[in-house]
Amino acid sequence: MKSLWNILLATTLCLLLPLHMSASPASDDQPSARYSNGHTCVACVAVVSVIEQLAQVHNSTVEASMERLCSYLPEKLFLKTTCYLVIRMFGPDLIKLLSTDMNADVVCHTLEFCKQDPGQPLCHLYPLPKEPWKFTLEKARQILKKSPTLKHTRSSPDVCSLPFLAKICQRIKSTIENSVPFKDGDSDKYSIFPTLRGYHWRGRDCNDSNKMAYPGRRPDNWDIHEDSNCNGIWGVDPKDGIPYEKKFCEGSQPRGIILLGDSAGAHFRISPEWITASQMSLPVPEEISLPEPDVPPSWAYSRAVRVSPHLKRQPHRLHPPHADLPCRGQSQLLKESGLLEESVPLRNFWCLWFFCTIPLTPNSYGELIIRCPNLRKEGSLLKSFINLPIALTNELDWPQLSGATGFLDSISGIKENSIYLRLWKRNHCNHRDYQNISRNGASSQNLERFLETLSRNQLLDHPAIVIYAMIGNDVCKGKVDPVAAMTTPEKLYSSIMQTLKHLNSHLPNGSHVVLYGLPDGTFLWDNLHNRYYPLGQLNKDVTYAHFYSFLNCLQVSPCHSWMSSNKTLRTLTSERAKQLSNTLKKIATSQKFTNFDLFYMDLDFQEVVDEWRKRGGQPWQLIEPVDGFHPNEVASLLLADHFWKKVQLQWPQLLGKENPFNSQIEQVFGDQGGH
Repeated sequence: MKSLWNILLATTLCLLLPLHMSASPASDDQPSARYSNGHTCVACVAVVSVIEQLAQVHNSTVEASMERLCSYLPEKLFLKTTCYLVIRMFGPDLIKLLSTDMNADVVCHTLEFCKQDPGQPLCHLYPLPKEPWKFTLEKARQILKKSPTLKHTRSSPDVCSLPFLAKICQRIKSTIENSVPFKDGDSDKYSIFPTLRGYHWRGRDCNDSNKMAYPGRRPDNWDIHEDSNCNGIWGVDPKDGIPYEKKFCEGSQPRGIILLGDSAGAHFRISPEWITASQMSLPVPEEISLPEPDVPPSWAYSRAVRVSPHLKRQPHRLHPPHADLPCRGQSQLLKESGLLEESVPLRNFWCLWFFCTIPLTPNSYGELIIRCPNLRKEGSLLKSFINLPIALTNELDWPQLSGATGFLDSISGIKENSIYLRLWKRNHCNHRDYQNISRNGASSQNLERFLETLSRNQLLDHPAIVIYAMIGNDVCKGKVDPVAAMTTPEKLYSSIMQTLKHLNSHLPNGSHVVLYGLPDGTFLWDNLHNRYYPLGQLNKDVTYAHFYSFLNCLQVSPCHSWMSSNKTLRTLTSERAKQLSNTLKKIATSQKFTNFDLFYMDLDFQEVVDEWRKRGGQPWQLIEPVDGFHPNEVASLLLADHFWKKVQLQWPQLLGKENPFNSQIEQVFGDQGGH
């Protein structure tokens, strides 16, 4: 795990921009020192590129662009302070090198954040300088010959050695190594805190001082006196004396959703605005013209932020996730999605209505207008890095928006919901019963390390739908010879059987387990290799083919074997993925367990592509642009839609009954306490 948290620290040092590699295979699959150095190299090249491009976009000096970059960062987690300390340390050297037209590769090799080991190829993102590499590098070193910074990087290449990063290092390390909530007062594995493995990952605790109160349990004495299962339904109907839990939920077959996944299941994402100089903290328009909505005339617009001005937009009313939520709850939803840093309280009321324009392509936000009653000053504004603290404390994952367990409405503009939200809409008694037990770098071979964090009591809890979705890391390795490191069908069979036996001893009777197959990842190269990578869009000098080659050279690629120009290697990887999928299918059709039924489902990404094409989209729009590997939110939700429709058609018993009392639950309990 060292390399995983070390790369996050490299991100803190490098302004937390380029960390797609934290979703790479687990560190025990990698040569430790080279793996860690590779991540540091990628981080350095990305940040130096952004500084250089900011200067180009704003026609400013390097010094001004560094100041500009730091000004964009939030104060939370000391990000802005850290940035200014970093530029104070490395700024003079960067100014000298970039002022002599040295590119990011040369700068980072000179500062020794990137290194060419003996006998290893030269790893570079940008085209090589016209002059010979050794000559260019020596020239750069002469420029910094007396630099005290260079002496520091030579003697201490570990970013955690920097004194002002030590505490941040320790906190991030603790976050990643522990897959249970950082803040959990009663140690029941549920939390009232959103990030650090809190309720973004599993349902919010309703009583953090009582370990017998948590999402997913059967109600204690029908929850007459308190909400023991955190679904917001408790008390007694004064009209007839019947407990609400008994009246609304008895016989409705409540069940939870549990995902055992990797970085795709956790919804790993790095915002492209973090590394795209032209999109950082764009100017805020003084006013925005939209058709006047039907709201009281005393309400006034705050400013709006134009995040993607190159997109066409049409005015559209953003329907609140729950129309009857209090104003404060509406603002909280936007805060948790990363759209707002803070809301503006006014006479104990908070913003109620939100109007926006929906982008026509994924991976971009539209304009957001905040309407507050009698608001005479600006509310919080969208910023490029506003959601960076949330991302960092969630390991750069966004489970609250994932296709399996997401509970926030999609920010991508499509109507599909997560599997959890569909279960909740089917039966409101399922409220908050979700667990995202996913981890960056997870595979069948290391699942047992965090499987114990799954929370389910056979005697006290409701059944659950468990989805096993290790869809990449059994074939995706960063090594020079990835084929030899791939999981074999025999090893997969052994690991899955151990996992299923563990589940059988923990899941309540009546549960269901679905084994997801592996996709055909040749899609990545076929649709992305000749497109410009975000860092190459400004000057048209870096494609995804260059980016993939850079990561593979450093041995930090999340999937060397599919993100490769070697067609034979890509084909071999898909063949192994198919073999592993067949192994999962064989297990599902031949094995029986006492406490759950077992099913298998193909992960047919082509069906998602076909559906997206029908809506006018292009295949490349389904992949996260910064890492060029993970399915984005649109793809994740379309996969959830595919899952739901197939289950409805073939195995409807998995979903439980539709609760006829849902409308009455809403009338009595509103949003059931929110998420």
